[in-house]
Amino acid sequence: MRRSEINNAIIASRAFFEQHGWALPPEPKWDVTDFGLGDFKKTGLILINLAEEPEYCEKLMYAAKGQTTPSHTHKKKKEDIICRTGILQIKLWAEDPAKVESTDIIKLKINGKYTDITSGTEVSLLAGERVTIESGVWHEFYPASDECIIGEVSTANDDLNDNFFSNPDIGRYAEIDEDEAPIVKLLSDK
Repeated sequence: MRRSEINNAIIASRAFFEQHGWALPPEPKWDVTDFGLGDFKKTGLILINLAEEPEYCEKLMYAAKGQTTPSHTHKKKKEDIICRTGILQIKLWAEDPAKVESTDIIKLKINGKYTDITSGTEVSLLAGERVTIESGVWHEFYPASDECIIGEVSTANDDLNDNFFSNPDIGRYAEIDEDEAPIVKLLSDK
């Protein structure tokens, strides 16, 4: 990614957060990623770490229509994904969708109530709704609305060692072409 693209994404997401009444903490930790695939408009996500503790973490995320967070799973992390503004689509699988076409049943908690869904099912979340994703459940998500604010509350987060993507070409952090000065320091900046 070009640093100018990252800076513009941060400016756009800040404006959307402010427009919808989301105050960011002082000096938040930003992460802007194209998942190493080189197409931020297709596979891109902006993440802001709000809380990082040994037992839990909280993130606020932003995505625009057309941006997908690719299918992945976690071996340790359990998370609640919450649609804060807009409409969020989440597709869930019992196994890696790139390797196995499964019709297994997943026991999933949506808005605090357990339900059974078939692997490969897509769940639509409106603002305020949430899904609890247990470790080992594969998932990808994207906004169905023009823009979306997404919350995440989870057990301790380890972005470097507990993200397993279906696509082996995916890298968690983007390679950055420094075509202009950064407006914020990213988690991946040295």
